[in-house]
Amino acid sequence: MSATLLQAGDPPAFGTENDDSLSPLLFVADHAGREIPRALGSLGLDAAAMDRHVAYDIGIHGVTTRLARDLGATYVYQPYSRLVIDCNRRPGVAQSIMTESDGTVVPGNAGLADADISRRQTEILMPYQSEIERVLKARKARGIPTVLFAMHSCTPVFGGEPGPRPWHIGVLADKDWRIGNPLIEILSAETQFCIGRNQPYSVNSETDYTVPLHAEANGLPYVEIEIRQDLIGTEAGQLEWAELLREVFPRAVERAGVIPA
Repeated sequence: MSATLLQAGDPPAFGTENDDSLSPLLFVADHAGREIPRALGSLGLDAAAMDRHVAYDIGIHGVTTRLARDLGATYVYQPYSRLVIDCNRRPGVAQSIMTESDGTVVPGNAGLADADISRRQTEILMPYQSEIERVLKARKARGIPTVLFAMHSCTPVFGGEPGPRPWHIGVLADKDWRIGNPLIEILSAETQFCIGRNQPYSVNSETDYTVPLHAEANGLPYVEIEIRQDLIGTEAGQLEWAELLREVFPRAVERAGVIPA
């Protein structure tokens, strides 16, 4: 392997849309894509494995791209597969670079040398997280208030769980529920969806990286979203959810009263 991981022809380590936005909403997606650096080949995986939820958050990029466009909001996303390195995990934790995920063995992640791990951290994980930090600092310098929406999707069936997950959308937070509470109130009152409060996952500093690093640590209002993947696996589903959330998200922010008048 060359001294660097990413080479000519590889996608950049992050994508940023609407960087000059004045909207208070900032969208981030840690698992938006399923790219693999050319130097890593296929990680020993076939196309079917890369189509699974273990490789990326199915449908969330399509939803969030539409949301950012319709609301004129900034959107920072990670194009590389979470199987290369999970950009929502602290460097060095067991789930950062997985050798097996929900029954899928990842041969290309077995027995990695420290130098191999370091390349993935320094060329993919850290540039993405640094871009979020840059955007936040630039917005603060311009006097633009920010509410962080961490966008994710979740598989309807995981591992040995009994039956499909009932939640259509999960609304997640750790200590700060300024956005999560009004969002749950609105969704509960105006939709027929089954809404999970910290379901099917929860947010904390041990299992997450983006929200604790950029929001919880700095008192930034936020919410983390999990939409069930069978609902947004098609373009039609992505459009339907984007149309719903573009109306609901700003209202939740307004109801929370976190943006100065």
